[in-house]
Amino acid sequence: MDVQSVLRANWDFRVEHKGIRIFSSKVKNSDVLGFKGEAEFPVRPEKLISLFYDTSNYHRWVHQMTSMDVLEKNDCLEYVVRQVINSPWPLQKREMIVRTGLAQAEENAVAVTMTGEPDYLPPNPQFHRVRHCMGLWVFTPTDGGNVHITFVMHINPGSDVPSPISNTAMFEVPFYSLLNMRNLVTSGSYNPPFPEEIANHLHII
Repeated sequence: MDVQSVLRANWDFRVEHKGIRIFSSKVKNSDVLGFKGEAEFPVRPEKLISLFYDTSNYHRWVHQMTSMDVLEKNDCLEYVVRQVINSPWPLQKREMIVRTGLAQAEENAVAVTMTGEPDYLPPNPQFHRVRHCMGLWVFTPTDGGNVHITFVMHINPGSDVPSPISNTAMFEVPFYSLLNMRNLVTSGSYNPPFPEEIANHLHII
């Protein structure tokens, strides 16, 4: 995934609430908009990386996620997860299979990339398998000792969800995920272990 081209897309500002800014962008060959959320947290980047490796606690911050399984973990930089996301009745719950990677975004920034792999497992009739999913988190340290967070995602939830409904609902995803994440990582009681082997692959300030 070309991190810089994703970040440089033509983003339209939509709303700011509780220090979280939400943007949208048209995506080629799709009626479903992409979204971007931005916020700044008073934490070190290591804690945010630790959060992403603390898969047992994703339910505490990922919006509307009901369950998650780690399907594959090759090394400290890449793994595959299966997530089940709530959908309003009478729609089936959405099932997403995502390959997640960790990479240097620029000199001081770290990126978590997410690419859908819908055929990784056979279909499960209990869920609607999401066929298209692409996302990106970028953590950039600021001069003030905080971390600027950018969350970009484009999901097509399926043909059974009209695009106007998808576009309205999608704005909840970056806002509530960032809000939940901020509440969790700034809590003094939450201290997930940092995977030290990452320091052998990435330059983190």
